[in-house]
Amino acid sequence: MSREEQRQAMRSLREELIGELEELYRRAFDRIGAQDLGDGAIARLTQLLLRSREAAITPLQQEIEAPLITRPPGSAAADDGPTGTAP
Repeated sequence: MSREEQRQAMRSLREELIGELEELYRRAFDRIGAQDLGDGAIARLTQLLLRSREAAITPLQQEIEAPLITRPPGSAAADDGPTGTAP
């Protein structure tokens, strides 16, 4: 598997994991709402769950959105081919 294929596979896996986590948290919020608890207890539990969701999903999203830097700008690798600039 080439480096680009590995990168794409990791991105796809992260996106799938985010989707699964979103669904898990959606079900958890539905369960909380279905319970016969007081408003204060529901609010506290919901806040904890929101913090947990953010801590679980944000690092995965940041990794997807992070720019890919493989070498310093202006440097050329032997396998890159022509750069389109005159020598």
